[in-house]
Parts: sequence; C-alpha cells; structure tokens
Amino acid sequence: MKRTNRPVLLLLLCSVFSTISFAQNHYTNCTAAFLDNKLVVNEYSPEGKCVLDSTATGTLTVSPATYDNEVWTAQYPAEFMVAIRDGNTRTICMFSDKRYKKLDISKVISQCRKGDHIVLMTMDNQLALPHNEILIQ
Repeated sequence: MKRTNRPVLLLLLCSVFSTISFAQNHYTNCTAAFLDNKLVVNEYSPEGKCVLDSTATGTLTVSPATYDNEVWTAQYPAEFMVAIRDGNTRTICMFSDKRYKKLDISKVISQCRKGDHIVLMTMDNQLALPHNEILIQ
C-alpha cells in the first residue's frame, strides 16, 4: 500500500467505527409519559394503553423512568414536543412548535375531540418512548 493512502484509510476506519458506536446508543433509556407524576400508560408492556378522559387535568411530563418496588418513578423531565392525531382522518398536526419539559394537559385536550390522540415526541434519540400516543375519551 502506498504511504500516502494510509492516512486516508485510517481516517475512513475511524469514521466507520465512530458511526457504529453512535448508532448503538439510540433509544437506550426507558421513557414514559406522566400526569402529575403518575404513569399515563396502564401497564409498561407492549400491550399497554394510554387513555385519558377529556376532562383530565394536571401537568404532563415525559421522563426516563425507573421501576422499583412495583412503582414507576420519573427521573427527570425530558424535552418533548406535542402533536394531535385526528381520530377520524388520522392526520397529525403539531400542537405547537415549542419544546416542553412540562405542559398543562388541559391546554392540549382543549384542542382535541374524543377519539383524537395526543402524540408525544422526544427530542433526545437516547430516550425510547414506546407509549407515545394518548387516546382522548
């Protein structure tokens, strides 16, 4: 191999390895939606459902969560954005272009009809949020 190609090869290998290591860190922290520090999903499993009454009130947060002594606990408020998915057309529309760490749920519900879903989006690709839609009943 020519001596001038070695730096190029080394740079290419470093780039590949750094890309692989960054890709492995995506969605590694369990995250959940909380309303007044209570888990919104009825069970944190693939079968879990997020449902709120149209008269619900309180502070909505999205947080990495820990499970200890049969209780889910929010670790810290993470940044999230909110959209609303129409129950009839399934069209998704942003609620706001703001990023939140906490949000009065009644402000979002006031823009919803029964059958709509509140869609939560994390701003950190290390946060897995499998229960990211909340049905309004």
